[in-house]
Amino acid sequence: MTSAPASTPATAPAGSVVIPARAPWSAVVPRGAYLTLTDLHGNQAVDFLVYDAHDTAVRYSAPDTIHAQGGVFLTTGSVLLSNEHTPLMTVTEDTCGRHDTLGGACSKESNTLRYGHHTWSQHACMDNFLIEGARYGLGPRDLVSNINWYMNVPVERDGTLGIVDGLSAPGLRVTLRAETDVLVLISNCPQINNPCNGFDPTAVEATIAHAPPHTDPMPGSDPAPGADGSRG
Repeated sequence: MTSAPASTPATAPAGSVVIPARAPWSAVVPRGAYLTLTDLHGNQAVDFLVYDAHDTAVRYSAPDTIHAQGGVFLTTGSVLLSNEHTPLMTVTEDTCGRHDTLGGACSKESNTLRYGHHTWSQHACMDNFLIEGARYGLGPRDLVSNINWYMNVPVERDGTLGIVDGLSAPGLRVTLRAETDVLVLISNCPQINNPCNGFDPTAVEATIAHAPPHTDPMPGSDPAPGADGSRG
């Protein structure tokens, strides 16, 4: 298992970047900063992994996160927990409604199994994770079960699930606060064989802000005064 890199990568500056369709992206988001992912065109799945920036052996854990919140979908208030059961990031705003923790990342192997050998040459999220992770010394053993922002994977009462038409729309966003310095890896999903991207992958926007981007106060802070000067 990979441990911390020789030196912690530099934190990303505040600002926005458009992640092209099918492309990888990464950033170190410092503690207390906010990362907003905006679905620019609608129904675009964003595969997501997060690690402690100072020790990448501490990374997002789907079992810890799901067990702690008592549900498989992520939305406002969800805390992304590590394999050490420590908080990595918290969802502070979600205008989509729910996000997937079970569908995993597409790969050449899974595409071939599900959709046929003619898909072998197609680029996949696992390729993006490996390409981007290599910049930080991460390899295949460091890729764990990921989050799929905006992907719609309903779970039936008997436990069956499937990837179906998305719930997102142009301009919807999800914002996360870093609870420690974190390394974020993103694959802007290139899948074209199922409806997770509406069969047409598109660009998304990633924005890092060092103050709440919308209306999320830090815990313990006073609410902003209203127009009449009141605070509640």
